[in-house]
Amino acid sequence: METKLEPLLLTIDFGTQSVRTSVYNKQGEVLAQEKEKYQPPYFSLLPNYAEQDPHLYYESLCRCLKRLTSVNASLMPNLKALTLTCFRDSAVILDKDNKVIRPTILWIDQRTAECKKPLPWYHRFMFWIVGMGNTVTFNRQRSVANWIQENEPENWAKTNKYISISTYFNWLLTGSMRDSASNYAGHYPINFRHRAWYKNPEKHFKGQIFGIKASMLPELVKEGDLIGNINEAAASETGLPIGLPLYATGSDKSCETLGLGVLDDQTAAISYGTASTVETTRTKYTSSEPFLPGYSSCIPGYYNMDIQVYRGYWMINWFLKEFGGKEVNDIIISDVSADDFNRKLSLVPPGSDGLVLQPYWGPGLARPLAKGAIIGFSDSITQEHFYRAIIEGIAYALREGLEHFEKKIHHYIPRIRIAGGGSQSSEICQITADIMGREVQRVQTCETSSLGAAIAGFLAIGEFKTPKEAVEAMVHPQDVFKPVETAHRKYDYLYTRAYEKMYPRLKGIYRDIKNYNKEMEKEARFEKFFGK
Repeated sequence: METKLEPLLLTIDFGTQSVRTSVYNKQGEVLAQEKEKYQPPYFSLLPNYAEQDPHLYYESLCRCLKRLTSVNASLMPNLKALTLTCFRDSAVILDKDNKVIRPTILWIDQRTAECKKPLPWYHRFMFWIVGMGNTVTFNRQRSVANWIQENEPENWAKTNKYISISTYFNWLLTGSMRDSASNYAGHYPINFRHRAWYKNPEKHFKGQIFGIKASMLPELVKEGDLIGNINEAAASETGLPIGLPLYATGSDKSCETLGLGVLDDQTAAISYGTASTVETTRTKYTSSEPFLPGYSSCIPGYYNMDIQVYRGYWMINWFLKEFGGKEVNDIIISDVSADDFNRKLSLVPPGSDGLVLQPYWGPGLARPLAKGAIIGFSDSITQEHFYRAIIEGIAYALREGLEHFEKKIHHYIPRIRIAGGGSQSSEICQITADIMGREVQRVQTCETSSLGAAIAGFLAIGEFKTPKEAVEAMVHPQDVFKPVETAHRKYDYLYTRAYEKMYPRLKGIYRDIKNYNKEMEKEARFEKFFGK
């Protein structure tokens, strides 16, 4: 009698710093894993720029998969499917022969378009009436498509396809240029409620903001649908079996939320990654805060409310490099818990002796004028105070986001689950519980983006009947951090009396600084290409 093989699923998880490939079983256990760091993670032609050749990521994936498949050959016959999750809002532009025209401008890049050509007056009036004028302007300026049209018209003239980088990987692996709506969180003309492109986006009153033609966009499929099968070329390059099916899932943050087991709005998911986010999940479409949409989840029928601290735990590396005397990469360190500074967090009291940081090292949709700020310095402030204030400042910003959710859905969210590099530190988890004033849980892994992609994959191939059944089988809470009341009272005071008041009172100054920096960027670009 033939023995039935245990069904296994392979996940690909593209992060901003590295790619990770993992083999999972239905119990949520990792049976094999390989990781490949990008060399370098990105390059910068000018300050605040961040670009990378998208094929470098694919070459890193091929090396990673070659190791995984050769070392774990005995697991390959058990593989039932493959899923892929990826960082968001980073587009690849292709010519008519599907060749890459220029390096990908990454989500952490902070360049802006000028958008001198205005939208039609009646649309501008509509946005102004509902208080969306500044938000629409910021979205237009942050759209990479608009920047390329203004600054590289010769490249835009050659552009035949404008696709998410995840779609590019799907195409390389299967020859199919399809993807899910969940992978189009960012600057694309998409209606997340309906998981569909806006019709005629060049003229649609919202779609036109992003400057992308309908003909440039790929086919959207439902999460859980088949993207395609591994083709001969990809099999040769990666070691994967020819014909292995690749199923649609979603973005890294959505997969992280699923990997934390968050299927309803009684629990929030916090990710302490390069971008730090707070999310929750609903079956009803709900915008995250005024003028910020909800996103399609990585599983059909669900939506994620999502608020992001743009450069989140990237700031940890910034601090360690600039002030901590550490030689680190530009992107968030892989093992935050191992750093000396985390072991010293307990030497600084909750609230960092009144040092309060607002972590807007990159502006967001709700605060397009924002810059980073820190107040409360005195001669008693040390490096350790500054480090703890960064940790606290990011948690303050996520608490603010969580409270926006609660206002939208009209109820308190009592629980938090936490993932990402920062979650490896128990000290950081405790600070989070104290600032939020609610219980924080860790699950069996901090790499919940890969775990979520595996859960979505097993659902896609019918190994579980419902998302709830899959989560109960594959997500296993491990550690619980309860808020300390004395610490929470201190944080409440600083959050309400200092943190929440900082942006409204600095907003005008931020506007002037932004105008100054824009002029400096123009000068730098002129000098780079034409000389002094």
